[in-house]
Amino acid sequence: MTDAAQPRPDETYSYLGPAGTFTEAALKQVHEAAGKHWRSVNNVGEALADVVDGRSTAAMIAIENSVDGGVSATQDALATVAGLRIIGEYLVPVNFVLVARPGTRLDEVRVVNAHPVAYAQSRGWLERELPDHAHLPATSNVQAAASLFENGLADAAVAPPGIVDHLDVEVLAESIGDNPNAMTRFVLVSRSRSIPARTGADKTSVIVELPDDEPGSLLAMLEQFSTRGVNMSLLQSRPIGDEMGRYRFVIDLDGHVEDERVYDSLLGLRRFSPKVIFLGSYARADRREVEYHSKYDDEIFIEARDWLRGILSGEPEED
Repeated sequence: MTDAAQPRPDETYSYLGPAGTFTEAALKQVHEAAGKHWRSVNNVGEALADVVDGRSTAAMIAIENSVDGGVSATQDALATVAGLRIIGEYLVPVNFVLVARPGTRLDEVRVVNAHPVAYAQSRGWLERELPDHAHLPATSNVQAAASLFENGLADAAVAPPGIVDHLDVEVLAESIGDNPNAMTRFVLVSRSRSIPARTGADKTSVIVELPDDEPGSLLAMLEQFSTRGVNMSLLQSRPIGDEMGRYRFVIDLDGHVEDERVYDSLLGLRRFSPKVIFLGSYARADRREVEYHSKYDDEIFIEARDWLRGILSGEPEED
């Protein structure tokens, strides 16, 4: 995973760095990435540009947090950067420590450097233990800690627990996150058009625009899934940006595109919407098998199509 001269793009993975971030922790879960070159980048746009321009075979990016919901920068990028597919998802528990330069005491902390998301997730602890502190925003969780040695503007930083493996910092407090069950969901994105085989524990991600802004449009979109027994594990709106009141919807479906109920719902969705972006079908990170009513089994959809095909071909109907 160390830098090498002229690394091959097909053996390079991009991630939001530097080393020690939660994104790196997610990339460590990818077996195919072990022993390959990992390219540290500064933001989601740069990570996806690496993939599109062929500098990397895939990029690991955060897409959803259990506390704050969808990551808007990622969702907007996936809606506007063509040719990308999600090929896997990974979950990383999120917790934080408060670190400082060696020799600093907790009662000496006046300014805390923290990424805005990390700050929001540890704000309760900070306000309780450091009621007079000021917040200095950082561009990443690791950069928050690194800045302690770069400019000295902050006395302490909110950072991932693994930061002690990369920087000479002293931990002033552990487990300062307000939600001990916080989790971030990451996705591995590539240009591959090959869809991972279905496992029975899958997700399908799409981005959809409504055909018009009139009463019932959103309901009509949702009915494409409800009438086929497809559950949505994520539904989030994002402004399209061309005018006020226009939104696209980021949707995660329980199931694989090869599942008949999902396949049929996507057909209905494409007939309904002027723009559907298929982001991919991939195995769930938790490997939890998708549950659905037996009336939506594959065989039910196949039998219905065979029945109608028989009518159109003039086959005699069975009693």
